[in-house]
Amino acid sequence: MRYIFLLMIIFTLIGCAAVPKKDAPLTNPSMLEPAAMLKFADVPYPTGFKLLPQGSYVFESTGVRVGLLKYQGKANVDQVVNFYKEQMQMYNWNLLNVIEYGERLLNFDRELESCIVSLSPKGNNITVTISIGPKSQIARKAEKPVK
Repeated sequence: MRYIFLLMIIFTLIGCAAVPKKDAPLTNPSMLEPAAMLKFADVPYPTGFKLLPQGSYVFESTGVRVGLLKYQGKANVDQVVNFYKEQMQMYNWNLLNVIEYGERLLNFDRELESCIVSLSPKGNNITVTISIGPKSQIARKAEKPVK
């Protein structure tokens, strides 16, 4: 009986040591990592950010996808801007521009789609809103070279 009690205490202490603390700092605070589970396989969000389902929706059909995904987490807003500049390029998104006015807007596109990433800092929290959809027919025609 004594051994069982001793083993329970040891396993409890080991288990508590393995649980990460909520406010533990990132191992490398200058780098953010992409999360493993993505709603869109080619649109990342930083690890540690949580999906806000009440403000999000996704529609996918043959050749068309539309979505508004909202995530919230803790990070430096400049780190998140750099995260999207680096990560979106890895998924073949082209950065069109960055607009900074308290909030940050990053506009990306590729052949048939556009994606807007909006960062809204509030205290220590950042809300990331990702809007993705097809390009308009006018935008697609404008990209074709004139002969």
